[in-house]
Amino acid sequence: MKIMLSVGEASGDLHGASVANALKLLQPDIELFGMGGQAMRSAGVNIVYDIAGLGVIGFVEVIKNLGKLFELRDNLAALMDQERPDVLVIIDYPEFNIRLAKIAKAKGIPVVSYISPSAWAWRRGRAKEVAETVNRIAAIFPFEAEVYQAAGANVTFVGHPLVDIVKPDMAKEAAYRYFGARPDKPVVLLMPGSRQQEISTLLPDMLAACQLIDKEVPGCQFFLPVASTISREMLQSIIAGYTIEVTLTAEHTYDLMGIANAVIAASGTATLETSLMGAPTVIIYRVNTLTYFLGKLLVKIPDIGLPNIVAGRRILPELIQDAASPEAIAAETITLLTDMPVREKVLADLAEIKEKLGQTGAVKRVAEVILEVARG
Repeated sequence: MKIMLSVGEASGDLHGASVANALKLLQPDIELFGMGGQAMRSAGVNIVYDIAGLGVIGFVEVIKNLGKLFELRDNLAALMDQERPDVLVIIDYPEFNIRLAKIAKAKGIPVVSYISPSAWAWRRGRAKEVAETVNRIAAIFPFEAEVYQAAGANVTFVGHPLVDIVKPDMAKEAAYRYFGARPDKPVVLLMPGSRQQEISTLLPDMLAACQLIDKEVPGCQFFLPVASTISREMLQSIIAGYTIEVTLTAEHTYDLMGIANAVIAASGTATLETSLMGAPTVIIYRVNTLTYFLGKLLVKIPDIGLPNIVAGRRILPELIQDAASPEAIAAETITLLTDMPVREKVLADLAEIKEKLGQTGAVKRVAEVILEVARG
């Protein structure tokens, strides 16, 4: 049996790797190939197209990269003809992957969508488009399943995979030793995203905020886990322009979250990960002005941070566009570090998130859905 996978970002690469491992457990002789990154390669997927440097976000940014994206789409279409997979699995990266799914459908290749387009948040009309294109949706949120079912899709609510994935490998004492961190001084984790565009847009303000934090909370220890899609050299060149010391890490990121007293993170999946690890997080984001303006017209929910959406209320601070200034980022982070009543309330709110994300076993249920579709 041949299964083709398509992901476009580091977070999708992690999800793809988990699915690959689950598929191999259920059917050891399975053949997995497609577009992904290092995590999927380590999980035994034959990566024909590597996603390093691929991620772009926003309407304007996508338009600027249309040529590259069209070429990639055509190459993946040719790969389908060459390999004739039993099913195409698209994971996140919605604008690109839905177009790829339409090509697969035209070729008679069934499609499973996992981490589907966020039609529950904006452009609800996309739910019907997705429902008409893919054979099955593996939904990770209950409210996502409801929207797609209403649009006529064949949906299975599998629960959120992070409930299975997000867990430490070591005790906190061992984690402090592994990362060379002092347990008596605050640990602040920086997560500027997995796309080069996010790094260049968000990391400078994060670092400027850290300089302010260091003055107010002396002895803070700053760490930055390096996404597989980003070069260490790029990060080091940006960090060199600031007066604080930032330790770059590559592995055991959940253990690092487990010892973090606060996190400054780009809005996205990482904020759910930090929430599941009980790490209070300041959510920030900034995109092209036109992209933001168009997004404001289309998005129909009050918050963009996934933990806030899951909770149904704002439990973590969000700083978007001009509000994501170094001064504001520093102020929110210092509050999480030093204001005990606020901190305790946030920790109590984060404890609710895991319960709302469903039971364990989500990744295995996704693999079962994929195999069911592949077998026709």
